[in-house]
Amino acid sequence: LLSFIQTKVTSFIKWDLIRFLNENPNTIDSAANIARYTGRNVNDVYPELDELVKGEVLSRRQLQDMVVYSLSTDERTRQVIGDFVAACQERSFRLKAVYHIIRNMR
Repeated sequence: LLSFIQTKVTSFIKWDLIRFLNENPNTIDSAANIARYTGRNVNDVYPELDELVKGEVLSRRQLQDMVVYSLSTDERTRQVIGDFVAACQERSFRLKAVYHIIRNMR
């Protein structure tokens, strides 16, 4: 999980996006709606979604005239995401994750 945090969950916005999509694994939606659901500004969410697509955590596709995002269909990726979200229930793990995110943001 440390590698996942260091390479994929490199911001608190990404953490929120990953958690939301893990809890709603069938979501296929626009950046604007995902931003609204996570309580984030859409202008902050766009680049984070695109980085998660590049990191193969999310998928992006064109649906008519709209770009939509969804959780990766790769089972191994979904398992790591699920393990990360589950581990976040423990305070000590959350503190370590926060430490690594802040360290990475410098």
